[in-house]
Amino acid sequence: MARDGSVVPADPQAMAVLKKKTQSSRSWILFDSTGQGSLLDVDKYAIMHRVQIHARDLRILDPLLSYPSTILGREKAIVINLEHIKAIITAEEVLLRDPTDENVVPVVEELQRRLPQVSAIHQQQGDGKEYIDGQHDTEAAEEDESPFEFRALEVALEAICSFLAARTTELEMAAYPALDELTSKISSRNLDRVRKLKSAMTRLTARVQKVRDELEQLLDDDDDMADLYLSRKLACSSSPVSGSGPANWFAASPTIGSKISRASRASISRASRASVATVRLDENDVEELEMLLEAYFMQIEGTLNKLTTLREYIDDTEDYINIQLDNHRNQLIQLELFLSSGTVCLSFYSLVAAIFGMNIPYTWNDDHGYMFKWVVIVSGVFSAVMFLLITAYARKKGLVGS
Repeated sequence: MARDGSVVPADPQAMAVLKKKTQSSRSWILFDSTGQGSLLDVDKYAIMHRVQIHARDLRILDPLLSYPSTILGREKAIVINLEHIKAIITAEEVLLRDPTDENVVPVVEELQRRLPQVSAIHQQQGDGKEYIDGQHDTEAAEEDESPFEFRALEVALEAICSFLAARTTELEMAAYPALDELTSKISSRNLDRVRKLKSAMTRLTARVQKVRDELEQLLDDDDDMADLYLSRKLACSSSPVSGSGPANWFAASPTIGSKISRASRASISRASRASVATVRLDENDVEELEMLLEAYFMQIEGTLNKLTTLREYIDDTEDYINIQLDNHRNQLIQLELFLSSGTVCLSFYSLVAAIFGMNIPYTWNDDHGYMFKWVVIVSGVFSAVMFLLITAYARKKGLVGS
């Protein structure tokens, strides 16, 4: 570890000091199979040499670059970029970036708790400690059956699913009361509040969708899931079992070969062929990882369904508000129609007054004083009839409520 960079014990004081450094973005924390953590402050070349990945894979974890949520399986490592969780998992250790981030600290604590194997827990409890609950012992034993990389991957998936679910719950708690208040009172303040919540919901939906799509892509491809079995690939590469392995061993070690009988060689050869067949069979078995990914896929799918329900509620609220605005608009049209009708009716009286008020000599008004009265009466009746006709036409067209 010394050749890869400086190593500092992972205690809280050291993490606080490291957070104040200018190079905090380059800080990593390393966990081994026992759950022990060590803080590293190294450059990217040391990380690439340690986990044997390419620069393009490490670039995915760069916080200055925007990359979608990704889970990549490489020959000896798993590269994880899920929101704030940026980690590299090997068959024996986990490298987690920016351990002092407030969102990453719970992941660090969970890795320290869940990475140690059950055998180590039994050894610690053999000094005089006992299990408080036998069910916890059974669950820990079940977790120990999974490879190291799967336990670390499960911690990352559980953390990101819980994080997105918590953000969704917070958004729901803020959105539903705001929408209900908007339906009761349409104001600029309430509209601006709902607009901000809708923008936050759109961004959160995109983030959840990225994680869901990545899990779905893994579940649809057995080869990609097989690439995540780091312990299996490490066992296959380090195992001496191969098609011509026994013969090569005996040829390289004549002393040992001379002591082994032909019958023993035959039995070893049969066992070797059986082991090779078992390894090849296991290479196509991805049921364990598929069940793990399926569980968290269902969880992230549930979070996405909550956001979809919230979006539908927002759309329904918008439709309701549009209906209210249309109703107010119709009321304004109705008022305008009544005012226009009244103006038309009064215009006839203005016409009569204008005719009789003109300073023009005419003889038809001589000895016909009753003519003005009849004109006023006829104008009033005509105006009333016209007002009723306009109102009836407006009701027929739906512009005025009945």
